[in-house]
Amino acid sequence: MNHEISQKLKAFIVEKFPVARKREIRTDDHLLEKGILDSMGVLDVVGFIEEEFQITVVDEDLSPENFQSIDRLVLFIETKQQVSA
Repeated sequence: MNHEISQKLKAFIVEKFPVARKREIRTDDHLLEKGILDSMGVLDVVGFIEEEFQITVVDEDLSPENFQSIDRLVLFIETKQQVSA
């Protein structure tokens, strides 16, 4: 798993979402279940991913599984990067 992608995602989430700042989040924490991300938060993360990693997130990518944790987001980004390479 790409540590650099993980660090960028974690830094963005901690900066953008107050719930993430209130406690130390781990890369395997369930972002949706723990209330760190909501539907609007997912859209913020999508915008960050598209801008930071130059990938396009389509409607079919917006499944809860892809946004379950930072680890799952890293896997999603790596997969999208491989497909577009």
